[in-house]
Amino acid sequence: MMARRLRYVGTNSGNNGCPTLYEDLDTGEFVVQGTALIDPADTDQLRNVEPHEGLVAVPRELLAMFGPKDAERVPVIIGFDEFDAMFETFEHTAWRLETRRAYRDDEVTDTYRRFVDGQPADYDLDDAWCASRREQSAQGKRFERVRIMDNPPTIGQLYLLDGARRNAAVGETVRSLWRADAERLQLPREDFWLFDSRVLACLLFDGDALVGVELVTDPVEVGRACQIRDAAWHHALPFEEFATQVTSAM
Repeated sequence: MMARRLRYVGTNSGNNGCPTLYEDLDTGEFVVQGTALIDPADTDQLRNVEPHEGLVAVPRELLAMFGPKDAERVPVIIGFDEFDAMFETFEHTAWRLETRRAYRDDEVTDTYRRFVDGQPADYDLDDAWCASRREQSAQGKRFERVRIMDNPPTIGQLYLLDGARRNAAVGETVRSLWRADAERLQLPREDFWLFDSRVLACLLFDGDALVGVELVTDPVEVGRACQIRDAAWHHALPFEEFATQVTSAM
């Protein structure tokens, strides 16, 4: 039996070089070098471990930084009912990036029509959406958004800026950012939700209409979304403060 031909891939460690990842050049398999997991308090929790098998604890960062990136991703598309349920089953944080100039779902509402006509939108703070947000916020969960706005803003963006009062009333924290600043920060132009810094829900549009939701759990893509969140959140302004800039610009 011939020995494997191993290629050093990388390590997330400092001086001791462990844990480390190697690639088998012939089979494409990966070999992990690390501290053996041998404490009975740990191994007794595991199932179906054969005598010839070894156990190594691998930090998430090692796989995120040096794991294979060339595997073809199969999109995981979920229905809207399943997507809606995620806003009640997440554990601590739901964060949204809104980048579009208009949303069809907004434009078919009575509140939007009243706003366009120059009347108070008269938001119903007791509807099902508001009730759910209040209930989840009362459990200590956080809902946060950053909304990108053009200069001059579209009517749809002005509607969302006005509607941020509704979001705030039921527990959401909303900030806004000029598109020029978003482009300088190299923020994406696609909308997404990030749940618990673990699951990315990419929103798919046909024109201005939301037509699907793709779930992404790849740690590299989720990590990138976390970086986007941090940059956008740092530079965006609370919607009340941003509204004064919009008024001045107009």
